[in-house]
Amino acid sequence: MFETFSVPATYVSVPGVLSLYSSGRTTGVSVDVGDGVYQIVPIYSGYAFPHAIARCDLAGADVTSHLVRSLGTRGYAFDGENASREIARDIKEKLCYVAQDLEEELKNAAMSSEVERTYKLPDGHDISIGCERFLSPEVLFQPSLVGSELLGIHESICGSVMRCDVDVRKDLYGNVVLSGGTSMLDGFGGRIKKEVVSFAPSSVRVYVIAPPERKYGVWIGGSILGSLSTFQQMWISKEEYDESGPYIGIRKCF
Repeated sequence: MFETFSVPATYVSVPGVLSLYSSGRTTGVSVDVGDGVYQIVPIYSGYAFPHAIARCDLAGADVTSHLVRSLGTRGYAFDGENASREIARDIKEKLCYVAQDLEEELKNAAMSSEVERTYKLPDGHDISIGCERFLSPEVLFQPSLVGSELLGIHESICGSVMRCDVDVRKDLYGNVVLSGGTSMLDGFGGRIKKEVVSFAPSSVRVYVIAPPERKYGVWIGGSILGSLSTFQQMWISKEEYDESGPYIGIRKCF
């Protein structure tokens, strides 16, 4: 940044920390679920625990891919892979939701047509979307549905917390903050809480925070940090970089 773009100052932060800031907290577990990856970052008093961070290449794009395949098995074929993904992504954002109890949801879907919704294709034709509405997002909790041996997102959350010191776990479980576009799926926060409660010790209270603006949580957190009167003391100036070299970034930002 300094050598190529000659910027006067810079600051680098862990995205999960910024997401937590956007909720007005400095302690908690940041759960950022985007399109390509999800990342779990335990944070205490503004400092992330690097050894406990979990990153997984399973997120919104996998939900979209599962939906494309599911629609294909029902005979819904679209012109080209890009068109298929764009249509599936739109269906995902408008109609999909996370089941609170998968078995119960499947049972209800088999007994009635209440789950079915109609989606209008760009060419004006209507298609019916049923169980796909909740089965595709289920891959986030059961990656085995797409042949993956990865942990479900709720298991990753609990695993990250358990890698932290026992004295801070209660505070972490009590502040699970969601962010990222995929976390906007209806029912996502409720399912996360249900699953984490089933894994966490019975003596702790699990509280999941899902801010309405969480899709832009990282950006909002960065804006909050940058507006602080003390931010100038945190950033790395060109003079500091010239004096100490690149290692100043590790010392001041992490």
